[in-house]
Amino acid sequence: MTAAGRERREAVRMQAAGLFEQGIKPPEVAQRLRVSRKSVYQWYQLWRDGGVRALASRGPSGSRCRLSSRCPEKLVAYLEQGPAAHGWVEDQVWTAARVATLIGRKFQVSYSVSGATGLMHRLGFSPQVPAPRVTDRDERAVTVWKEATWAEAKEPGRPAEGTSASRTRQASPAGRPRCVLEADCG
Repeated sequence: MTAAGRERREAVRMQAAGLFEQGIKPPEVAQRLRVSRKSVYQWYQLWRDGGVRALASRGPSGSRCRLSSRCPEKLVAYLEQGPAAHGWVEDQVWTAARVATLIGRKFQVSYSVSGATGLMHRLGFSPQVPAPRVTDRDERAVTVWKEATWAEAKEPGRPAEGTSASRTRQASPAGRPRCVLEADCG
């Protein structure tokens, strides 16, 4: 959730608290504020047990960043240098696994792949997924195979004139014949 979304949600909770203080019941509060009854009943219980302070935001959810305040700036600088500067010379792609490894090497902090992904997004980066490609691929041989072998192996498509598309459904038992073979129907 964005900061603006969190602020709006807290403002709505504070409006709900004001309406609770006026004696307005949760279903009407939900209708007035255009939120679900379930949320309003949860807010009402919090308000009843702890007052307005219980409805105040406790900040963003989720685990806190494990890096110290200056480390994200350093991480951005490392990411801008590119993967090759840090030992990944195969391609110039920052995967989440590589970023997690880089964080461990540079800051001695362990991050999971999903944690590294979230951190990258917060820093304005997106992890990349490298496309698998054979390094010793012979492009000329691939082109020859496509032109010769693939053309022979590929089956021709169905002719367009004899096809139709329609929904089908199982016939009702009343519409089915009782016999299976024509000889039995006689």
